Parts: sequence; structure tokens; C-alpha cells
Amino acid sequence: MTMIDPAPALRDLCGGAIALPGDDGYDAARQGFNLAVDQRPAAVAYPADAHEVAEIVTAARANGLRVAPQATGHNAGPLGGLDGSILVKTSGIGGVEIDSVARIARVGAGVLWEEVVDAAAPYGLIALHGSSPNVSVTGYSLGGGMGWLARSHGLQANSVTAIELVTTEGELVRTDAQHDPELFWALRGGGGNFGIVTALEFRLYPLSEVYAGMMLWDWTEAERVLTAWAQWAVDAPDHVTTSFRIMQLPPLEELPEMLRGRSVVIIDGAVQGDPAVLDPLRALSPEIDLFGMVPAPALVRIHQDPEDPMPSVGATALITELPPEAVQAVIAVAGPGSGSPLEMVEFRQGGGALLRATPGHGAIAGVPAQFVLFTGGLALDAEMAAAKQAHMAEVKAALAPYSRAGHYLNFAEEQVDVSESFDTDTWARLCAVKDRLDPENTIHANHAI
Repeated sequence: MTMIDPAPALRDLCGGAIALPGDDGYDAARQGFNLAVDQRPAAVAYPADAHEVAEIVTAARANGLRVAPQATGHNAGPLGGLDGSILVKTSGIGGVEIDSVARIARVGAGVLWEEVVDAAAPYGLIALHGSSPNVSVTGYSLGGGMGWLARSHGLQANSVTAIELVTTEGELVRTDAQHDPELFWALRGGGGNFGIVTALEFRLYPLSEVYAGMMLWDWTEAERVLTAWAQWAVDAPDHVTTSFRIMQLPPLEELPEMLRGRSVVIIDGAVQGDPAVLDPLRALSPEIDLFGMVPAPALVRIHQDPEDPMPSVGATALITELPPEAVQAVIAVAGPGSGSPLEMVEFRQGGGALLRATPGHGAIAGVPAQFVLFTGGLALDAEMAAAKQAHMAEVKAALAPYSRAGHYLNFAEEQVDVSESFDTDTWARLCAVKDRLDPENTIHANHAI
């Protein structure tokens, strides 16, 4: 297909809401959340609604370009440099509607989780959001969505009830369990491979307050605390979801003085039932214990994820078990005396509903592991990034005997073999939907099918 200059057509379609190389706003527009990811698309477009998305897709195909949908730019690393692609920033497609009777939310593709949390709270409702307030609902939901209610309610993807998207033919489609159910199935876990999503509808759940917070120890206690937490986590009831982190905190003024530049161990999470479930962790005598009853919207910030873009690297793995010898291996490469440069080594608690396939689930039924590893840190330059990537590889190698193939793809910050994260039949079904909806591979997704 002959390449022609896409600028005039796209500028007309978007009313000027487009940036191309050489434009004053191009460098700011092309950035994702991770500033270490160097995205250099052929253009960055900012559609205001689904109709403009359709026009952009049509213009892209006419010019031999691909399209890469992105809201906040989280998990942008696997996309690569985006040569020959139009980066379609859906951040301008907003709107949150709450049906408090049906307990359903409808959101535009650019909506962030904090907007949903705030809109649902007056009705005593909560969504299955994640650990960061400024991650987009769309990317999180299409990739799975593992939050603080995951062990009781499962993945957010399987609470999605309808999806609106623009196909590569420029057609606006609404899919649900009755309308193209195979596409609906594929979108819930297959990510943004099948079109550009413009709106989502999903279930909300009654919850107005919750027992949540964090406990903290000095990192010299890391082996003792991780050993106990890993044993407790496997048998814990479904109404509790937690995470464990070893953190080497930088000396930032934004941090409380007692934590500034300090290395610590943190357990945080949420309990929807009897708080006594945490008694075995309290018996470990945390230096700080901030667990208590809080309004449900507070869950969106208990993990204290960074809210401002920064350069970073990350790695992930599915962990089947954490016996004492696995804990010792982790501490040897990431604990006191290890020389680890990593700001964080984290384990998210799996099990519960995450291990049970619920009726009507999408392409991702759950997370087939007792724990999900996520590790990483700041990457202010290429040398720092390389050093941390090398050490993340050491952490994963230490845990290899206790890991399984595949990834929880929302945590995979680099290109991986996506097929390993699905069983053979599921992968074949996903490929069939991709071939039907996007035979020319126009959609440039982060974890490509």
C-alpha cells in the first residue's frame, strides 16, 4: 500500500487534536506513563468520541498505518517504538454513569479508576479496581484486573457486562453475552487486540467501608515476615486480599521522615470479613500497624502506587508456591546484604476466586498461581535500567523452581510470548477472533495476538 502524508486528513478529522513529528506538542503527546519507554509513533491523535475514533481508523488504513489505542500509557513497554502506527489517545473519551439499582457502571475509554470510585461511593458501591487511582479502567479490565477484592470476587474482566468498540472496518459495535459472544469473550482477557474500545459497562458491588491498611517492619525482618506471610496467605479465607513488598525507599522529601531513604517490609491489603484473620500477621510484631476501618474509596490508594509519570523497569512471574527455601532464595538476591538495586520486590496474594473459573468468564478465567511476582524500580538512564533488569533476572532465576509458564499480562512490562499465558484451546480461539476482526493486524496492541 502506498504511503501518503496522513497529516491533512487527520488534522481535519480531529479538529486539530493531533500531533506529528516536528510539532511543538509531539514529544509531550507521545509519552506514556513510563518515561523510560520511548514511543515514536507516526502521529498521536486525540479523538473526542467513538465517531472520531472510527474516522481515525479509516484514515490510518487508507494511509497504510496501524493504530495503537492508549489511555494513560501504563504497560506501554511491550508496544515497542510504534513506527508506522498512529497512537490513539483515548483519554478524551470520558463520562461515568452509575445505575445504582442494577449496580452497573458505564464509562468512556479514557476514564480513570478514581473517577469510578468517587461516582459509585455515594450509593455504597465499589468496583473491582486495582491498586492505582490513575490507571485507566479500559486497559486494566481488558487485561484481567487484579485488585483488593480479587480473592472474593475474581478478576475485573469477568465483571464486565458489555463493551463498545470501533472495528478496523470503522464500524461501531456493542458486544455482550448475547451480541457476538465470541468477541465479548475474547476482549475480556485478550486485551486491546480486536478493535479500539470506546466504552465499558461492568458490575459494581455493595461495599461502603472495609478493614484495610498496612503493616511495616524493617527489612532486616524480611525473611521472617515473608516466610510467615507466604504460609498464612495460602490458607487465608477468600475475604482477604493482601500483598507483600520488600522496598528500598529513595530519600525523597515527599516521604515521611521516618521512611525517607529506608529499607522496609510492607504487608498491605483489605479484609471484608472478620479482621481477626490478620492476627497471625500481627503476631509478627510490626513496627507500624495502620489497618482499620476505612471508607471503601480509600482502597484505591492504600498501596501508594506512584501517581506521576516516571522512568522505570519491571518484571513479573507466576509463582506456584513460596516454601521456606524459596523465601531464602529471594532474600539472598533481594534482601539485606544482597546488594540489590531494586526499589521493590512484591508478591500479590492469589488463590480464592482467582483460582476458580466462574460461569461465563472471558478469555482469562483467573490467575493460575498462588502468588504473582512484580519487581522493579527507577530507571533514570540506560545504565541504571540495564543494572536493574539484570538483577530482576536474578530474582526470577532464584524463583524459577517455584514458577510456572506464562504471565499475568497486566504486570508484564516488556514483550513476552503471549501464547504462554493461555492454554492451547484458548489461544486458538483468540487467534480465530483476531483473524476475523483484524485480518490485516491493523490494531497495534501491547500484548499482541
